Amino acid sequence: MDFNLALVCGPKEPQLWLKRMGALIDDRAVQSGDRTAVVFPWQSVRLSYSQLADRSKIMAKAMLKMGLQHGDCVGIMAGNCYQYIEVFLGGARIGCPVVVLNNTYTPAELENAVSRSSCKLIFHATNIGSRNLHGHIEALRGRHYPNPALPDLRRIVSLGLETFQDGGIEVQLYNAFTSNGLSESENNSSLEQAESRVIPEDVVNLQFTSGTTGSPKAAMLTHTNLINNAQFVGRAMRLTPEDVVCCPPPMFHCFGLVMGFLASYFHGSSIVFPSDYFNVDKVVDAILKEDATVLLGVPTMYMAGLEVMAKTGQRPRRLRTGLASGSPVSQDLMNQIRTTMGVEKMLIAYGMTETSPVSFITSLDDCDQKGTTTVGRVLPHAAAKVIDAVGNIVPRGQRGELCTSGFLLQKGYWRNEEKTKEVMRKDENGVLWMHTGDEAMIDAEGYAHITGRIKDLIIRGGENIFPREIEERLMTHASIFEASVVGIKDERYGEVVGCFLKLSEGCQRPTEQEIMQFVSEKLGRHKAPKHIFWLGDAGVGEEFPKTGSGKHQKHVMRDIGNRLVGMAPVKARL
Repeated sequence: MDFNLALVCGPKEPQLWLKRMGALIDDRAVQSGDRTAVVFPWQSVRLSYSQLADRSKIMAKAMLKMGLQHGDCVGIMAGNCYQYIEVFLGGARIGCPVVVLNNTYTPAELENAVSRSSCKLIFHATNIGSRNLHGHIEALRGRHYPNPALPDLRRIVSLGLETFQDGGIEVQLYNAFTSNGLSESENNSSLEQAESRVIPEDVVNLQFTSGTTGSPKAAMLTHTNLINNAQFVGRAMRLTPEDVVCCPPPMFHCFGLVMGFLASYFHGSSIVFPSDYFNVDKVVDAILKEDATVLLGVPTMYMAGLEVMAKTGQRPRRLRTGLASGSPVSQDLMNQIRTTMGVEKMLIAYGMTETSPVSFITSLDDCDQKGTTTVGRVLPHAAAKVIDAVGNIVPRGQRGELCTSGFLLQKGYWRNEEKTKEVMRKDENGVLWMHTGDEAMIDAEGYAHITGRIKDLIIRGGENIFPREIEERLMTHASIFEASVVGIKDERYGEVVGCFLKLSEGCQRPTEQEIMQFVSEKLGRHKAPKHIFWLGDAGVGEEFPKTGSGKHQKHVMRDIGNRLVGMAPVKARL
């Protein structure tokens, strides 16, 4: 290998775990037995490894009794709850991919995701925090069975206690559904047969992501993908059965499901999910009461926790490390975490949904400089390279597009061969690479530095937001003639949505609140613009900055927006 080129390969040890999820469940039940596997304080639920194994069998048998077969998709939209784990493990046992649905979806976005993934069964919370999801369930049910908009959907299982009127798709309560899997003699043989058909390269999980166009795509992640990503991430955290992991990130994201639950599960640790959605007071309470040793989160979660601890004077007793992902972590934040939380070393992970998700991670042995300015080295049994515009590997220290390869690559996008071929391409040696769209540099020691994004992605507190769908929504407003959306720097979230707007001739300018509400009605609150800039206003300019071919120069608009926000007094911000 030419060590002057930006091409790195991870170590060959430890070995890949090449078994299906069902084998892992049974293996951990034998090894860890009565040890606590998961804790959900807000539900007053604590389950051991043996209990999870038993309950996953009950769930799998209930799915089989409903008529599900190998390859049928099962969806779930819920906060972090014990049912989420049971559905995921139950579906994994019998080869039914579990589609994790974003908690922030509007009813229309949910319907679209369920349709695209051809789910036959949906598990659905009736509430997430104070947010009522009755309308989401009604949208899935339709007025008749089957729902013409969702012809594959057969049943909805409610995780709450609400009842629904007759008509449309059947809604069954969770306990009633799982009771169908309680029969020992009747269903055991069918479960064994179903499990025997599952192989490690089967798809176990569908996670929705998007390209720069904003069109949703479902990444197909296999048993091999997720189990080994969990193995190596947990190894980087040095997890043991003595560890207690506190995990605020949601399980509809790889952070909560893979880097959180599966990493803890693989290494025999305990994991605590403090609440169904992020609640900083419950996170701090869980850290203290469960005596957590590891904390996961995006930087905004750590910032919120620091504020609470600083006010109350509370300090964790055993917290030894944390894992951050989603956006850069500054040295200042690292120092605050060390001082207030007692965490001596933090880990930083980088990846994407399509790489299940982590491809680079720092080490607890790294110096502070590497730990804060890089995303670490590539995982075992994986490789990475940085290429120029024509596909040549650039020298180390030079910027280009980051590509990754190895065990962690998705199987492709669900029923979307065209989009799969766009981002997953073989090189001249027949090696398959994922083209991330991120700009990076690999230094002389093999550490990766993420230097920008080739795609116009906005990362708000670890959540990916794609400008095109917001622009399309804004353009449907009668008063908006032209729109362009960019990421604007934000102290709390890393980035927030900012939009540059041109008023339609003869129309009255809508208020900022009206624009925010208009976007959030269809796309969710986190996609509503925090900063709104109108062409013609002081400092904005009279026209959109454009290239000679007429394309918006978003980097110019980002600079304008960041300058204007920096100049504006705090009280003037939304």
